[in-house]
Amino acid sequence: MKILPSNSTLIVIDVQERLLPKIHESEEILKNVIWAIDLARTIGIPIILTEHCPHKIGTTPDIIRDKFEETDIVTKTYFSAVREGNLLENIQKGRKQIIIAGTEAHICVQQTVLDLLELDYEVFILDSAVGTRNPIDKERALNRMQHNGAEIITRDMLAFEWLEKAETELFKIVLNRFIKND
Repeated sequence: MKILPSNSTLIVIDVQERLLPKIHESEEILKNVIWAIDLARTIGIPIILTEHCPHKIGTTPDIIRDKFEETDIVTKTYFSAVREGNLLENIQKGRKQIIIAGTEAHICVQQTVLDLLELDYEVFILDSAVGTRNPIDKERALNRMQHNGAEIITRDMLAFEWLEKAETELFKIVLNRFIKND
């Protein structure tokens, strides 16, 4: 299925200060998470940020957190953001496509994805914007989530499906800011 901008929400899961330095290729993951957030903001896609036990793992780095209103941040203790309850309340009614970025792919990302799939959401994982401490955990998690119905996507897939067509002012902005400058 194709990702539709009118049906999408981006969820950024647990990109937190004390965990991020331990993530394999953390700088690249952080860069791609920020890219996805900025792209979503430019196109007008709603975004939700989660933080897992921030009193222990730290909050999201300011470079990301400053892009969010407090009402768009869900603090959680369950690994699955869905289990916390208020995540689903933050997803705008009628938006059934969820794009996922964040850490760790085999824990909080995977459990959130599996719960969203069980609730009949269409879930897309931005592969370059999810990470783990151990690369094999990411590989296994992506395989498992895909086997259960999630789709693994690239940055270009996301950008061009959200754009839907060329020869618009938005296309020119996204092309110059997010595609050509990369």
